[in-house]
Amino acid sequence: MNNTHPDFKPRYAIGIDLGTTHCALSWVDLSAADDSNSPPQILPIPQQSAPGAVQDFALLPSFLYLPHADEFAAGDLGLPWHANPSAVVGEWARSHGAQTPIRLVSSAKSWLGHAGVDRRAAILPSGMAGSADADAAADELQRISPLEASTRYLAHLRDAWNHSHPDAPFAQQALTVTIPASFDPAARELTAEAAQAAGYEGVTLLEEPQAALYSWIAQSAGGWRKQVKVGDVILVVDVGGGTSDFSLIAVVEREGNLQLHRVAVGEHILLGGDNMDLALAHGVARQLAADGKPLDAWQLRALTYSCRQAKEKLLSQPELLSAPLLIPSRGRRLIGGSINTELARDALTATILEGFFPQVASSARPLTRARSGLTQLGLPYAQDAAITRHLAALLGRQVGATDGLQGATNPSATAEASFLHPTVVLFNGGVFKSDLLVQRTLATLNGWLAEEGAPAAKLLDGADLDFAVARGAAYYGRVRQGQGIRIRGGTAQAYYVGIESAMPAVPGMEPPVQALCVAPFGMEEGSEAALPAQEFGLVVGEPVRFRFFGSSVRRQDTVGLLLDFWTPDELQELAEIEANLPAEGRAAGEVVAVKLHARVTEAGTLELLAVPRNGGAGWKVEFEVRADARNAESTANTVL
Repeated sequence: MNNTHPDFKPRYAIGIDLGTTHCALSWVDLSAADDSNSPPQILPIPQQSAPGAVQDFALLPSFLYLPHADEFAAGDLGLPWHANPSAVVGEWARSHGAQTPIRLVSSAKSWLGHAGVDRRAAILPSGMAGSADADAAADELQRISPLEASTRYLAHLRDAWNHSHPDAPFAQQALTVTIPASFDPAARELTAEAAQAAGYEGVTLLEEPQAALYSWIAQSAGGWRKQVKVGDVILVVDVGGGTSDFSLIAVVEREGNLQLHRVAVGEHILLGGDNMDLALAHGVARQLAADGKPLDAWQLRALTYSCRQAKEKLLSQPELLSAPLLIPSRGRRLIGGSINTELARDALTATILEGFFPQVASSARPLTRARSGLTQLGLPYAQDAAITRHLAALLGRQVGATDGLQGATNPSATAEASFLHPTVVLFNGGVFKSDLLVQRTLATLNGWLAEEGAPAAKLLDGADLDFAVARGAAYYGRVRQGQGIRIRGGTAQAYYVGIESAMPAVPGMEPPVQALCVAPFGMEEGSEAALPAQEFGLVVGEPVRFRFFGSSVRRQDTVGLLLDFWTPDELQELAEIEANLPAEGRAAGEVVAVKLHARVTEAGTLELLAVPRNGGAGWKVEFEVRADARNAESTANTVL
């Protein structure tokens, strides 16, 4: 019996943290009567540690090395479940790939969330286009898509589970995969597709900040109710390898019980450990250049990977004053061989503390700059590296997030407040292994609160920074089986589809577009929303465009509301969708009168159905990816 069957009873709930820099797998035994007696466990993951050597590690680094066909001998890459894989995944991929970065895939998750590229195209490894090494190896250099890279990480975790639990096949368990809270519908859909391609049946998606809070609840063994109270607003600050994710979760009381309700999430900010690694690498490179040892682009990339390892070592071992850095040579072209240097703790602290966590005012907002007309194709990193400014922007934008929320009484929110006042903070992400960064962020936030006469926010300690997301996802699998506390919230935004006005042609003027609310803020997974009786014209049989918008601040909008005007702060346009919906016996270009119907799937993805007036077959517009690498594309599915 597969796990989509209504009578499916899994033995285990498995949580997968599909991270930018690390992946992890956690699980709980659902047969245990008391969740406090069965806390989430971490699965050791077999992976290569050297040629012909396999070792168990608690984390699976999110790196994939694509070797030359003649690079390794037969059996060098063998795994317990695969004698001759075509690529290296995990720990050895990361360390060996740092020496040959043109063959190393990294940050696949960030690319999966990038709407500006074709995420099904073979574009990884990235960043070496035009380099001498890449040009020389162009004929044989293998590349894969962000979707395929994500699928391979998920498949490795599946195989690791099946290897250690042959009596409990992976596909027969309750499966949860985590995503950034700020992922848009297209990125969510792609993550679900990668999971399905890796054999994850009936997978559920869970936002990472929620997973971190679930982990904290699980490890508290029921004591969480003593640490938070009605009226509290929990701020989850999750700085991972590729993104900075913020979520606000209110503690409410309903029918005499404490409940948790997610009220807001931040924007999708590509700002995290990757940026810090690059900043550290440039600092070291400047010092080497001053010492007469300039680096080329290939060496700078290798140095960046070395800085990542040194950063993780220094953050996890506070007694160390420095960590070694090795910059591999360019063979015969670099006299003197590899360059050995070090990353000092003082340099690490200064770069990360002042560059990424500066003390700013609550009124501060992310800085923007004029962009160059031409730029290299790459990830759309945040222009401002200051995480504290992005946090100030979120709290200012969400000042009214708890207004009207049933059972919420936030005593620190006043009419004069200029930002939402968190009362409790939970940190997640490897960078917060540094207590200095925790205290800097907390001190900055409490400085803002003090200026408005609000109590200081308290720290929820005891977070498991490496494994919290995976543990929380496993615990959530238990919650979905009816055991444990559930965080409510639904969709993190309200969603709208653009409706083009019917009007005569006017020179130099495009028809105005209205925004129709198809999914309100907080629409729960597994729920549907039929729009009111109004009908719209759907063009079939020829290429068309769909424009979609999202809003994290328009909380009161209901399904069917048609907006004529909005400000840039209220609605943000999402990736455009192109489709050629099948005519189904109609003439190409015919306009069919339809009613719209929105659905949030159990997995957490958004679907929009267009149902014709006569009640026959309709069309489903899904958030997928365009083949021409500019935006998102829908599949032209016909549904009954």
